[in-house]
Amino acid sequence: MPDATDDDDLTVGQVSARLGVTVRALHHWDEIGLARPSLRTAAGYRLYSDADLERLHRIVVYRELGLGLDRIRAVLDDSAADVPGALRAQRTQVAARIARLQQLGAGLDRMIDAHERGLLLTAEQQAAVLGPTWNPDWAAEARQRYGATPQWLQYAERSASRGPEEWKAVVEAVAALDRALGDAMDAGVTPGSPEADRLVERHREVFASYFPLTRQMQVCLGRMYEADPGFAAHYDGIRTGLAAWFRRIVDASARAHGIDPDTATWQ
Repeated sequence: MPDATDDDDLTVGQVSARLGVTVRALHHWDEIGLARPSLRTAAGYRLYSDADLERLHRIVVYRELGLGLDRIRAVLDDSAADVPGALRAQRTQVAARIARLQQLGAGLDRMIDAHERGLLLTAEQQAAVLGPTWNPDWAAEARQRYGATPQWLQYAERSASRGPEEWKAVVEAVAALDRALGDAMDAGVTPGSPEADRLVERHREVFASYFPLTRQMQVCLGRMYEADPGFAAHYDGIRTGLAAWFRRIVDASARAHGIDPDTATWQ
């Protein structure tokens, strides 16, 4: 390798700063023979000539386009290389990545929207799916009340992937469970019986459409269904006394699993 003779020749550090690549990358390209400096100083330090810099510039451009180092070497050194063909193939891969990133971006937008709004349905869709008595403001109120909880985050993640049809299926599952609870109470199903325990498990499964529900959390819900005027009115509208009966079957099931309903907490 000849010694430097031109003050315009650049050191590794200068090339690194000019091209925006790391010194480590330049050393690596030198070691694998992709871009070796043509000159050395008297002290043995690498120096890059104008021709070296031009080759490095092309390497940086091709690398930014996504070509691997072996492909870049072929493009630069093989006179028979099909450069347009290589670039077209790379363009196809880039287009696929762009499409995928656009999908991810749309998914992120829905996730953000779900965290902030809860339901990603218009007021008209909510009325059609959830019924005329549904108040669109309830979702915002729930966000304000529970938005900082892990359960709201889990609910939002599920909501982000749901449209009207998916929510319709959830609503139908809840309605079917409500009917089954009312029928069971009418039939005299007693707390702690196998039939009652199956309904308790079914409630946990249906509720998982919103977020995972532990047995202790279910006990807390049972208390709320009985004590909260809105929830109590809903269940007692299905069958008089259903809210209290539901709490009893939940408490009995909890005791069978070693949980004291009187001390259960939201966890």
